[in-house]
Amino acid sequence: MPHGARGYHDAVSYDRHAMSPHTLDWAHQPQTTKAYDDAASVPLPRVPTGPTRAAGDVLSRVRTPFPEAVPADVRDLARVLILACAPTAVMRHAGGEHVFRSVPSAGALYPTEIYLACSGVRGLEDGLYHYGPLRGRLHRIRGEDPFPDQGDPAVRFFFSAVYFRSAWKYRARSYRYHLLDTGHAVEALVLALSALGRSGAVGLDFDDDAVNRLLGVDTAREVALAWVDPAGERGADPILDVPSLPDSVLRASRTSEAEVDYPELREIHDRGKTVHRAPGTEGPASMVHRLGPEPTSWSALPAAGAWPSGASYADVVQARRSSRNFVPQPLSSEAFSLLAAALLSSGDGSSPHAAVGLGMIVGRVEGMPAGFHLLDPDGRRFGTVRTGDLTVPMARICLDQAWAAGAALHVLFMADLDLLDELRGARGYRHAMLEAGRLGHRTYLAATALGLGCCGIGAFYDGEAQALLELGDGSRLLYLIAVGPVRGGLRGRSAG
Repeated sequence: MPHGARGYHDAVSYDRHAMSPHTLDWAHQPQTTKAYDDAASVPLPRVPTGPTRAAGDVLSRVRTPFPEAVPADVRDLARVLILACAPTAVMRHAGGEHVFRSVPSAGALYPTEIYLACSGVRGLEDGLYHYGPLRGRLHRIRGEDPFPDQGDPAVRFFFSAVYFRSAWKYRARSYRYHLLDTGHAVEALVLALSALGRSGAVGLDFDDDAVNRLLGVDTAREVALAWVDPAGERGADPILDVPSLPDSVLRASRTSEAEVDYPELREIHDRGKTVHRAPGTEGPASMVHRLGPEPTSWSALPAAGAWPSGASYADVVQARRSSRNFVPQPLSSEAFSLLAAALLSSGDGSSPHAAVGLGMIVGRVEGMPAGFHLLDPDGRRFGTVRTGDLTVPMARICLDQAWAAGAALHVLFMADLDLLDELRGARGYRHAMLEAGRLGHRTYLAATALGLGCCGIGAFYDGEAQALLELGDGSRLLYLIAVGPVRGGLRGRSAG
């Protein structure tokens, strides 16, 4: 496999004329949750997620005073976890049942796992826990206090991805989905904290080996990708110099009796283990100016108005689904401005736009010309690169998924991978894909709050997408989300 982020990304790209056949091994479909046979299991209290702040306030980062940063009680902790990543509905069918979750996942395979290092939380013993969302339980896999020098309650959430969960279907390309899915889960937790009047800082750079050892994962099968600290930048680091956990814990990373190894996944992940910064630079202020296309004109984004009243954040999370039954109706300029405003902020106050450039293919939006536009987060403006309805050709590029042509809007997440390699090494690829997932989650929730349908697409003919968007030599499309009015409002929804 070629070196670097671009090398991996291109090596697993889809080509219309060179797609290799692949049959799913349904008899050995991976489990979507981990099982710890010997770990103590702690049921989380069943608590309502509300009351929460209004969805519009959360998505537009309207701040209220945070009287208490860290969940100091197990009931508070349960409320955060339920709001961030718990089941939201069950659909029964002939083959069993499908459990909807509050976060989307490519192929509904859910590779992301969540762990909690907890100290001083009332009603919960100190230690490291794994969260089992389907049964609402914590599994205690370490008993020592992870924050022995803290006098106050301390919690840190860790996110990992289990390789074979997604690789079962997507093979070597699945690392792209591991990162996107985990980005969705990270943003879901950050926004859940905000909705409950708390803050959260996201960490993407850490000692991989030490964190993986802390979590007790089998690194041939599962790896840590991110953390979130409710104490913000002031949060204390947990003790990472800990002994390895026994094989009985590591075995929980195995998700199928017939796993297939794809070494490309470990190779690209391991290349990003070094936290690298090019000397004398912190990177571009905004990736959108490094993608290649030069807009013919720039226009100010319409000012965002008021979000629909009455929708609490908890209600929006409960209603979120992937929707594909788009109808040929225009998106209002008000809805567009609010969607753009949600994308140009971030749940933790960070700047994801240094790693990800935003664009939109407009099909039907009131007051905007159809075509391909870039979003400038610094100038709060959009630049027109190319006019004309491109939703149909982009739908063809998205593996000929005709339903995507019916969307009013395609939100695009792009990056110059060569630039990221230069500035951050292969770890820059993690940053970009995780940030694309985080921004994608904001897109999903903003669309839901506005009564719109929404569906993410991570599978497309990569070279054709680059050509259609006239991206530079090192720039690539990472992720696409189709948005627009749907038949029956949000009643007609698919899994995801």
